[in-house]
Amino acid sequence: MTFDEGFAPVVGGEPRVLILGTLPSKRSLADNQYYALPQNAFWPIMCRLFGADPGLDYTERKKLLIAHHVALWDVLATSVRPGSLDSSIVESTARANEIGALVSEYKGIRLICFNGRKAEQLFQRFVLQPDGGGFAGLEFLTMPSTSPAHASLSREEKYARWARILDFL
Repeated sequence: MTFDEGFAPVVGGEPRVLILGTLPSKRSLADNQYYALPQNAFWPIMCRLFGADPGLDYTERKKLLIAHHVALWDVLATSVRPGSLDSSIVESTARANEIGALVSEYKGIRLICFNGRKAEQLFQRFVLQPDGGGFAGLEFLTMPSTSPAHASLSREEKYARWARILDFL
């Protein structure tokens, strides 16, 4: 069994929104970048939300998020996942990131935003405690996955739904 291991969070300054994915795809792991697959809508949506050139390099994309008070991480720190589909995550092998610690450190976070339903489900299963576990007072939004595998919505429809995070910034 080969475990996929995620990345450190993209965080700095005073984040107000934390976006959580599931676990980096094989392409993202190979390129050492969140959402590296060119067909993934994440970076085009973020660049459009914040009025930036979609051709920014990865370092500049991360700076863009930080400058707009957005942090980025994944629910899972590690798991076995044959392929890149979220449905392939072997949950019995999953270990969550220390999301509660991040939220405690960055007290300005008001919204946890899930990049797709699977990220929300993993958060509920592996992170959220029955008593709220340090997440009291936060709002949660589940957005449509930016993955090209989630093709039931157009990129424009995904953008319109993702634009809701602007209300928290």
